Amino acid sequence: MICRAIAIGVIMMMASITCSTNRCIPIKHLDRIDIINTHITIKPINMKTTISVLAAILCVHAASAQLKTTVQCPTFSVDLLEGTINGLNSKSTFGEVETSFPCFTKAVEETSGFECGGVFYADKGINFFTERDYVEISDKFKGKIAQPFLGAARNSLFKWLGYPKVKDVNWDAFQTKYGILILYYNKAGKVNKIQMSSKSTDNIKLCE
Repeated sequence: MICRAIAIGVIMMMASITCSTNRCIPIKHLDRIDIINTHITIKPINMKTTISVLAAILCVHAASAQLKTTVQCPTFSVDLLEGTINGLNSKSTFGEVETSFPCFTKAVEETSGFECGGVFYADKGINFFTERDYVEISDKFKGKIAQPFLGAARNSLFKWLGYPKVKDVNWDAFQTKYGILILYYNKAGKVNKIQMSSKSTDNIKLCE
C-alpha cells in the first residue's frame, strides 16, 4: 500500500506541463489541446520529484523480489493390497489427485491427444495415470508403502499375493480385490516398478 501511494504521488507531480501562456495543463487533458498552434514545454523536474521517482522504483523492485513459498504435499502412504494412496485410488479423478497432492511436477489434461492424461510427481517416484485408471510407483518412490514389495525378491511374494494371474519374463500381474497389481523386476529379480489398477488384465491399457 505504501508503494502504491508513492507511485500515485509521483504520477500526480509529473502529470502537469506548462504552455506558452504559462498555464499548467494536466496530461490527461492533452487530447483537448491544439498541439500545432500551442507551444508546450515540460516543467523541469525538481529534486523532490527525483527522490520520489527513485523511491517508487525501489518499491517496485522490492515487490518483485518477494519470496515464493514451495507447494507442499502430504507424505504418500500406499497400501498395495487395498489399492489406496492416502484414501485415493486408481479410479480417482484428475481433479481429486491435483487437490490432494498439489506438488505435482506435471499435469496433463485427459484426452489431450498427445500423451496420457494424468498427474505426475517425477521427484516423488509416483504417477497417477487418471485417463487409464492406474497408478505407477518406481524404485525412486519417496513415501510409505504398507507392504515390503518394492525391492523384494520375486520368489518372496507368494505368501502375500499367491500365484500371478499372468506371468511374463520381466513382470507378474496379480488379481486383487480392486483390480490388478503388476510387479516389474530388474535383472537381479527384484521389484523395481509397481502398477495398480482398477482394470483387469484383459482391458488395461498402459501408456508408453
